[in-house]
Amino acid sequence: MQIRLHGTPAETAATLTALAHVLTIHQVSRPYTDRPPSTWHRIYLDATPREQK
Repeated sequence: MQIRLHGTPAETAATLTALAHVLTIHQVSRPYTDRPPSTWHRIYLDATPREQK
């Protein structure tokens, strides 16, 4: 699946860390910044659910 995270750099980093506990992250895009005056950016993830143990 492809997931888009959109927020501040700190928010997207924290969310990526949390998602890595429940998803297998295959690829993370570079950050795409929003136009000023926004301080947000977007990153895109390719991920799959982790297998249940």
